[in-house]
Amino acid sequence: MDITKRRSELFNLLGDLPDISMPINANKINEENRSDYILETLLLDLNGEERVPAYFAYPVGKQGPFPVIVFNHSHGGNYHLGKDELIQGNSYLQMPSYAEELTNLGYAVICIDAWGFGERSGRTESELFKEMLWNGQVLWGKMVFDTLRTINYITTRKEVDSNRIGTLGMSMGSVMAWWIAALDTRVKICIDICGMVDFQALVANRALDEHGIYFFVPNLMKHFTTSEINELIAPRRHLCLAGKEDKLVPIDGLHKIDQHLTSVYNHKGAKESWILKIYPGGHRETPGMRREVIAYLSNWL
Repeated sequence: MDITKRRSELFNLLGDLPDISMPINANKINEENRSDYILETLLLDLNGEERVPAYFAYPVGKQGPFPVIVFNHSHGGNYHLGKDELIQGNSYLQMPSYAEELTNLGYAVICIDAWGFGERSGRTESELFKEMLWNGQVLWGKMVFDTLRTINYITTRKEVDSNRIGTLGMSMGSVMAWWIAALDTRVKICIDICGMVDFQALVANRALDEHGIYFFVPNLMKHFTTSEINELIAPRRHLCLAGKEDKLVPIDGLHKIDQHLTSVYNHKGAKESWILKIYPGGHRETPGMRREVIAYLSNWL
């Protein structure tokens, strides 16, 4: 398999997109010392269409450059939360917030408002999806594009070690984590929480309506399974955390993905780099999951 060709094939399914290499302009709106970390509020010109609000946080009193985490916020119908999930947490995430957790561990972290969320929540998800579809665009494609461009931006920051980039997220943020890790080899570690969703299992379990419309990419299943997208991450490190009773992530699909990726990683001589851990419970980060995230980052990034 030509991995570079497959990666391009995946990217090309994401609709009409701008030039991914165009210059990025960034404006710092505010800087706040939160005792444990510096929090910058930014406006980033990532797509040439609308400015993207972002938070960038890095440790106080520690020597950089720091490894950096691209934190992808969840959905949960909380359209007004967006990037604030990084600093406030969420009802289904453990505390402290990931801004506090990660900076205390010595990481920088960045999070943007996805299309339709946070300061970009003026139009509904359905409205965005329909208008973009008419114009040959894909809502998920434009979300992924902005996140890939965010990686371009953070590599310019003097506070960041560009050779140590990881990504993580919960739910929608989890799906974003494995998509951008599949598409961008600069991402060295992927951690997805409650979002490793097998497409065919969703159909078979009649669980499509458990997910928002943002999730759907035209023609995707003609070209890729979930396993085949995640195969593009190998042999880089990938930790997948799931809940056994999670209705959004059918357990039979998880086992199918695990079997496929275990074979792929074994073939690449990196069997220890793919880990799936399934915890009791539903669609939420458990205390055990949070401990696993911390340990995994501390060991490998």
